[in-house]
Amino acid sequence: MSASSSVSSSPYHEKYHFKNQYEDYSEDKAKPYIDNNAVSTTNRITAKLAAKWGSMLDELKDWTSTDYSVYTGTAGVGLLFFRKNPNDTRNLRNIRKQYLQLEQLKNKRVTFLCGDCGPLALGAIVSYKLDDQKIYNFCIRKLTAFIKVVKNSSSDLPNEYLYGRAGFLYALLFVNRHVSPAPFSDAAITSVRVFPCPFHEFTCYCLQIVSAMLHSGEKLAKHLKIEKECPLMFQWHDSQYLGAAHGVSGIIYLLLQARKYLTEAELTNLIKPTISFLSTLRFPTGNFPSSLGPGKQDKYVQWCHGAPGFLYMYCEAYRVNITSIYPPNLLCMYLQSPDYFILPSSNTDKKISWQSPVLTLQFQTFGDKHYIYAAEKCADVIWFRGILKKGYSLCHGVAGNAYCFLEMFQTTKDERHLYRAIKFAEYCLDYTKQREECTPDRPMSLYEGISGPMYLLLDIQDPLNAKFPGFTL
Repeated sequence: MSASSSVSSSPYHEKYHFKNQYEDYSEDKAKPYIDNNAVSTTNRITAKLAAKWGSMLDELKDWTSTDYSVYTGTAGVGLLFFRKNPNDTRNLRNIRKQYLQLEQLKNKRVTFLCGDCGPLALGAIVSYKLDDQKIYNFCIRKLTAFIKVVKNSSSDLPNEYLYGRAGFLYALLFVNRHVSPAPFSDAAITSVRVFPCPFHEFTCYCLQIVSAMLHSGEKLAKHLKIEKECPLMFQWHDSQYLGAAHGVSGIIYLLLQARKYLTEAELTNLIKPTISFLSTLRFPTGNFPSSLGPGKQDKYVQWCHGAPGFLYMYCEAYRVNITSIYPPNLLCMYLQSPDYFILPSSNTDKKISWQSPVLTLQFQTFGDKHYIYAAEKCADVIWFRGILKKGYSLCHGVAGNAYCFLEMFQTTKDERHLYRAIKFAEYCLDYTKQREECTPDRPMSLYEGISGPMYLLLDIQDPLNAKFPGFTL
């Protein structure tokens, strides 16, 4: 069975995406695009990037916004400029002056993407690089002021990325990545697990936030009476979402990225079985529903809902090296294929009986690589159904889906995934408004507008270090 037949699109699915007209990977097709695990310098993406950047700068001259968020506002454009020249003093000053609007923040939302914490986190990093201690301290104090409500597991604060605890924790960890010494330090994490917290109060704060997230997830799972098979469950607006933006896969992905704050018992007894449960929800097409509940339709293949969020979770779980989350019978159920198993590392399909000693050998040899099998399945879905009619955005467009292939490339070093990412990036380069289902409300923004594809075009020049902005640390 070919990958295309296993994830083929019905007319219903094609309501949401265009047919992928690109030829899939082969070594010969990839040669003009890839050179030594990087995008070839003669590739048209590299050649057209400067012109695209100049065009965007022209559009930004007349752009104003009272939205100061990373997601749809000025801070997201600032993050793009930071990605382009993170150490250029003139650029850093311009970011802080033009795009952060720190004095306009209203202390309303706590997250990196949609709240004050995105501008504050970026403001702290920029001020640190400019050696401006006054504004740096201001940003850190403001971030710290949110901790009291975030760490309170009894509050009604959700746990997801856009508006909840995951989004706040991301902001703290993002600052840690760019500031030394890290203000929200993990230096004493192991000790803090055993002793009181004399070492660094911010370490305790991060631990308390993670604990609040786990407590909330356990509480809801028990309320839904699913705690035996799924010890963690989260909800937003009374729905148990599953995708990256609002759902469990995104929350688990962040917790795995922040695994220094987790105990081995929490990884083994909470995270691992939750991933196993989520894996049973897969549609026969390889995609996932947007939320729990009966009658869910196989609709979305985009960062915020569907297979993309699960792909990140599986890749990060593979890095954690948790052993054997899928017993063979559950893995069989997951792949929806009792007669054969497809080895994703091969360029040709190989059918292996579930009773075959070869299959047993594969499990003994590969150990936890079934995470990669699951991620590969998601990647195929994204390749065939990821050219979205909604446009080229990060949140629900082609640029966001392209990052999935970069994540797979970083995880597997298989240049097939880099080739696929390049093809999706080319689509963004060639994008015309005639193909838009609707015009973005914030056409310059990071998550809904042109800044997202521009971020991708910068990142794809260094694919082994690319990071989905506001999501991957």
